[in-house]
Amino acid sequence: MYLWRAVDNEGEVLDVLVQPRRDKAAALKLLRKLIKKQGFAPAVLVTDKLRSYAAAHRELGLSARHEQGLRQNNRAENSHQPVRRREHKQQGFKSPGSAQQFLSMHAAVQNTFSLQRHLISRGTFRLFRAKAAEAWQKATAAA
Repeated sequence: MYLWRAVDNEGEVLDVLVQPRRDKAAALKLLRKLIKKQGFAPAVLVTDKLRSYAAAHRELGLSARHEQGLRQNNRAENSHQPVRRREHKQQGFKSPGSAQQFLSMHAAVQNTFSLQRHLISRGTFRLFRAKAAEAWQKATAAA
């Protein structure tokens, strides 16, 4: 079971896809899902050196520049680490379906609470955290 995760420049998780293989079909599924969800094709596609990304990029016929290489995809790769630690603690999931359900929800919650502290002042950070906590209170009260 492999985790495919798309992250934008601000560190927000765009989408998470759990697949049994890391082949061209899985890469195609992820890219189509992302393009459909975002509503537009990206200007630049940054991935690791896995050849299935290049094959999917060619098959989709995207005009976006495809950058692959060492340290170019660090933000996306580093975003996997907290999830992988959590997976290890839970000794994995029972099925790919349960993993997909958990990770999709986790991505939405992470986007709400995970702020890039080094990019903003302390006062702005406190304001954002207060708004996130308020939104969380509303969301959990409704459920």
